[in-house]
Amino acid sequence: MNKILGYIESGKQQGAKLLVGGNRHGDKGNFVEATIFADVQDNMKIAREEIFGPVLSIAKFKTIDEVIQRANDTHYGLGAGIQTKNIENAIKISNGIRAGTVYVNCYYAFDPAVPFGGFKDSGVGRECGEAGLRPYLESKTVIIKRPDDSLP
Repeated sequence: MNKILGYIESGKQQGAKLLVGGNRHGDKGNFVEATIFADVQDNMKIAREEIFGPVLSIAKFKTIDEVIQRANDTHYGLGAGIQTKNIENAIKISNGIRAGTVYVNCYYAFDPAVPFGGFKDSGVGRECGEAGLRPYLESKTVIIKRPDDSLP
């Protein structure tokens, strides 16, 4: 079975409300329809794991601090997406979330000059940008005291 379809089935079994999608798309490859779940609880598999597919889980919240706490209550931290009209909320949430990339009012807007990688169990190090080059560089420091220098 397609792994993403397994996540979708798990969401249905655990009580999330399937709003749209949830099926295989076409008969070739491992394509899945864009899928949206509502009434998602934090303990559900679709809320706890990285699905890497077109699956959106909607969960209600009351405060911005609650959003940050719940978003950080995971072993993963590759990317996060925020949809808001309030720039102050966007800044507060993006500063508080432990994720390698935070997208505000977009998702997967990518530039190869920007470092990419996750926090926690979502990867080690960074790809792209200057940070992605650092593992391939060797740094060396040479300090020479000449007899006529005043260095100790």
